[in-house]
Amino acid sequence: MRTLLLCGMAAAVAFSTPTLAQQELVINSFGGSYEKLHRKLVITPFEKKYNVKVKVVTAYSSATLAQLRAQRTNPQYDVAHFSGGLEAVAAKEKLLGPIKPSELTNYKDMYPFAVAGIEQGRGPVYSVAVIGLLYNTKSVKKPPTSWQDLKRPDLRGRILITDAASNTYGMLGMLMMNRAAGGTMDNIGPGLAFVKGLLPHATLISKSPEIQQNFAQGNAWIAAYAQDYAFTLTKAGLPVKFIVPKEGAAFAPITINLVAGRKNRDLAVKFIDFSIRAEASRGWAIGLRYSPTNKAAKLPADVASQVVYGPAAVKKLVAFDALKIGKERPKWNEAWKRAIAK
Repeated sequence: MRTLLLCGMAAAVAFSTPTLAQQELVINSFGGSYEKLHRKLVITPFEKKYNVKVKVVTAYSSATLAQLRAQRTNPQYDVAHFSGGLEAVAAKEKLLGPIKPSELTNYKDMYPFAVAGIEQGRGPVYSVAVIGLLYNTKSVKKPPTSWQDLKRPDLRGRILITDAASNTYGMLGMLMMNRAAGGTMDNIGPGLAFVKGLLPHATLISKSPEIQQNFAQGNAWIAAYAQDYAFTLTKAGLPVKFIVPKEGAAFAPITINLVAGRKNRDLAVKFIDFSIRAEASRGWAIGLRYSPTNKAAKLPADVASQVVYGPAAVKKLVAFDALKIGKERPKWNEAWKRAIAK
């Protein structure tokens, strides 16, 4: 009888004691193989370490920005990932929240450019897509070393130019050509003239799959495009190598940002800090050939040779003002379309 009574009392206590709800964090990711690796490197390990649930919404940068604008008074995301510089726009519109360096245990290991804007609301850069030159190592006898090499006679008819009006990497590539030709962000005329001079001997494309198609068919030997896409081509069995020209290479930041106005700020900051640790930075380089932004990330020799890696190499990265690009882009797009018109 005593045993039954104790059991009954225990059951009553258990029934009346509330169960602590598992915390939930809402983020976006970019879908496909990217999101699969994102879960492996960051999301699932974070859930296990902190006993939380991370709800992932598949949404690219422009869609995420639109959602944050629409949800300004009641945001649904805790953390927003952006690529291509849209975090600068979101921060300017006060959609993102600032982070103090002291809140990030991994801050000390980050390259300065990767954390330059966190106190103004731009989140840390957790990996980098680099736009330089990729070329066919079997067909191109003399490896390129400069953006000016796109003008070489031996490459005529085998050049790919990516449309700057519809492709972010194409725009960054054009801005690097403009820089190499003596232009500035206030004067892209030299870059447009550079491209116009190439077009009689080049193929104009708009989407990355066209690069693989043209390289595979032998139509292209050289292209201004991204380091990570060179990896895509080599995985497909193509003899392609990526190089950073002597004038430098543009980079497109991939950032993780704190959304303003959410209650579980502390958990969101923990997720951001977890995302920029050396282990994750190393994983992005190995898995997709994005350059690491955590200086403590150590890469295998074969991976290190395919990405911008180390302090000396990072100094050759060129950052273009994302807000300036956003402001000038409609005018630049029209100028580009006139320049490429046949």
